[in-house]
This record gives sequence, C-alpha cells and structure tokens, in this order.
Amino acid sequence: MFYINLRLNTEMNSLPNPMKFVIPSIIFFYLAITGCGQNNNEQTITAITPEVISTNNKSIIDAAGTTISARFSPPAGFKRKPEDENSFAYYLRNLPLKPSGSKVRYFNGDIKPSNVYEAVVDMPISNHNLHQCADAVIRLRAEYFYSIKAFDRISFNLTNGFKMDYSKWIEGNRVVVNGNETQWKKQAEPSNTFDDFLNYLEFVYMYAGTLSLSKSLHSKSIEEIAIGDVFIKGGSPGHAVLVVDLAENEMGDKVFLLAQSYMPAQETQILKNNNDTDLSPWYSAMIIGELQTPEWTFEPEQLKTW
Repeated sequence: MFYINLRLNTEMNSLPNPMKFVIPSIIFFYLAITGCGQNNNEQTITAITPEVISTNNKSIIDAAGTTISARFSPPAGFKRKPEDENSFAYYLRNLPLKPSGSKVRYFNGDIKPSNVYEAVVDMPISNHNLHQCADAVIRLRAEYFYSIKAFDRISFNLTNGFKMDYSKWIEGNRVVVNGNETQWKKQAEPSNTFDDFLNYLEFVYMYAGTLSLSKSLHSKSIEEIAIGDVFIKGGSPGHAVLVVDLAENEMGDKVFLLAQSYMPAQETQILKNNNDTDLSPWYSAMIIGELQTPEWTFEPEQLKTW
C-alpha cells in the first residue's frame, strides 16, 4: 500500500472542476483522493409534487434576514418545528449570513459565480486551499460543539482511520509518525484558544475528506431526513452537502435547505434549487430518482447522519 504525507489542492484553470489530490509517499496515511468533484448527470431531477408544494420564491426570501431562519421562510403550507436551543439543528438553522447579494469568496479572494447559491454563511475561511466540501461539514459540526463547550465530542477520523480527538489536541498533543504508525505526542503546552481550535481543524481538513467522513456516518431513510444530516458520496470524485434547515406541512411532507463548500476551497453557501425556481432554495424530500443540486447529483440512499 502507498501512504501519503500531504494533501494538495490543484488550481488548474484549464480544468472545469479541479480536484483535490494527494502525493504518494511511504511515511504517512493510506492513499486516498477524497476531494469534491463534478457530477455531470443532467438526466436526473428532484421531483416536486405541484399539488402539495406550490409557492412563490419572492415570499420565501427576506433580503434583510441575517440568519438562515430569518432570511428564508418556509414555503406556503410548511412550518418549522421548534428545536432545542442547545441542539445542532438549532445552531445550523441560526447560522449567520452575509448581507443579501454577497458573493462567495475562494480561499485566494477570488469570487465564485452566483448561479449556484442563494446566500453566503458568515464564517471566514483561511487562505489555504483546504476548506472544501467535507471540510465545511466537519467545520460546522466542530464549531457547534466548540460553541457549547463540548470539546470532548469534537473528533473526526482521518483517511487512514486515525481518530483525531480535539481533547488530545487541547492537551498539547500533536500527530506524529513512527514508522507506519500514526500516534499522538506531546509537543505543545496545553491550550484551548480559538486559534488552537482552527489549527486543529486545518490539520483535519488536510488529512480527511469525503471518504473518511462517509465511513464515519450512518445511513438513514430519506423519509426521516432531519437538520444536520448529510448527503455524501465518498471517494474521488466525491461530494457532501449538509441539511441546515427543514420544514413540514400537515401531511408530513418535508422540505429542506442545503449548505455546501466546494473546490477550490471556498466559503460555505446556501444552495439554490435550480430545478424549481419558485421553491428555491428549498428542496422537497419527495424525491423520485435522484437529488440534483447545482454541482452534484445524489442518490437518496446517500443520506447519512452522525
């Protein structure tokens, strides 16, 4: 088997959808190219039942709203269910948004075209080409636990299966390699500043991806979709989007909002639903066939949870 000691991110303008690559080596993690990539299946659709979901996009979006819940009202006939204020669902539903009309920025400051997103999450990223699709999901999960001081619950598997516990990082431990073994070693003073936390995440971004994240999540039925669930295809190419809000009608039909990052590394964005501009940015959970998002098509069976 090959091992890796670095995950590189291409910035090849000649490619329509550059991919996250790794360089083979014999000193670190198992070879795995786990970045986001393009899925060009144009024959699949997200099915909407007109008699059940009929709305007007203009009544859904409040440009003055500064959070997801304030910016996007549920479609006509749908309501949000209350969520516990300490829950992951409540955290996601109330993510801060940049002012209406803001553009997504890549890690290098360039602007992403706006034809795929309706809003930009107000959460800065670093100038390293790391914060891509799985990384955005990891970031929001970790930021939630950090916000409620549940530091012992911040843990993610790297591509080789190594368990990266933030509680170890807080103690001053860092990941080192001894032959073919990956292990912790005390290399810093104990600390739990927000900068320490961000440095931990940058390390996770470098050595984790859609493959490792997919393996650590659990499959669930689309009928049971909930805020915090993830549509994910692990591998290369692979992609992941996060369910950040959900509403239901009296018949139990559900609609949901999706957030993603992509590649090259970029700010997290709330996706448009280009299959139904009246419903957008909401998606119906009544999926026939496949779920088509602006930059990836998922199978309903690719829905997973923590």
